[in-house]
Amino acid sequence: MDDTGSRPLRIGVLGAANIARAFTSGVAPSKTVTVVAVASRDAGKAQRFAQECGIPRSHGSYEALLADPEIDAIYNPLPNSLHAEWSIRAMEAGKHVLCEKPLAMTAAEARAMFAAATRLGRHLVEAYPYRAQPQTLKLRELLAEGAIGKVQLIRSSFGVAFSDPSNIRLKPEVGGGALLDAGSYAVSLALLAAGERPERVSAMARWSETGVDLSVVASLEFPSGALAQISCSFATAYHRNALIAGDAGTIETSYLNHPPAGGPPILTLRRGTTIAAVPEIVEVAPGNGFLAEAESFQRLVTQGVAQWTGATPAESIDIALTLDAIGQSARSGAAVTITG
Repeated sequence: MDDTGSRPLRIGVLGAANIARAFTSGVAPSKTVTVVAVASRDAGKAQRFAQECGIPRSHGSYEALLADPEIDAIYNPLPNSLHAEWSIRAMEAGKHVLCEKPLAMTAAEARAMFAAATRLGRHLVEAYPYRAQPQTLKLRELLAEGAIGKVQLIRSSFGVAFSDPSNIRLKPEVGGGALLDAGSYAVSLALLAAGERPERVSAMARWSETGVDLSVVASLEFPSGALAQISCSFATAYHRNALIAGDAGTIETSYLNHPPAGGPPILTLRRGTTIAAVPEIVEVAPGNGFLAEAESFQRLVTQGVAQWTGATPAESIDIALTLDAIGQSARSGAAVTITG
């Protein structure tokens, strides 16, 4: 725990990309978290970002942000290839870290990051805003109470169109590709529903002209006997949905980061094993996922790990191991067994 509970948790943001702007806007209403500084390698860009977003201070380098004594924690939304380096450097500077998904490029990097967190006595967590949402909290509650019995099948999908080769998501040198981006969401949801790490995966992919995976489909086999299929794409119309089928019912969810424009988030629950099972529409409160996540992070820092609604370190490593295996299988065309 930390001694910051008497005041808002002061967060510094690494980088001035669009996601940093969305995060800053999302947490602005909070009484327990405040963004106090932003850094960019372009001092002018950092200054403009700070002025536009109402942030008190800006820094012209990441190093200067980490050295700022008025910052308790860092939000790291840098390109995937920089997550490990700058999260570890932030913790070495005494800061807690909320790092955007995927936590790292590989499971080996993720393990190194958590080893640093343990050594330095800092909190490090992976940012999945949907996990802090009431929609996902209700999903976990329904699964825990056995509303659909034992989970047998999971289907989790996330797709969105990106076609401009200059888009950072399509650049291999910074960890681009659908799997580490949209796929990390689909994989994390599948592991959340199964409650365990898969032991074997098989995958196929289609590749972009820049060399990154453009669409990926993977089958996951779990020790419990459950099976899952995940898909992700940068070549489709937007879609984000999941079906979790147990031996006594089903749950459908959009596992949203943020509330939909057309109404409150819902879960569709069917209790029963036949076509006659009547759907129950479970409405939950809307809310900005960045805000919910950041306030959960603040409670983690000030009150302890039981307050964190997101992935645990073990779950984040399991997600990373699964992403590693899917990528290996997609490249080789062979099934991959997950060990370690």
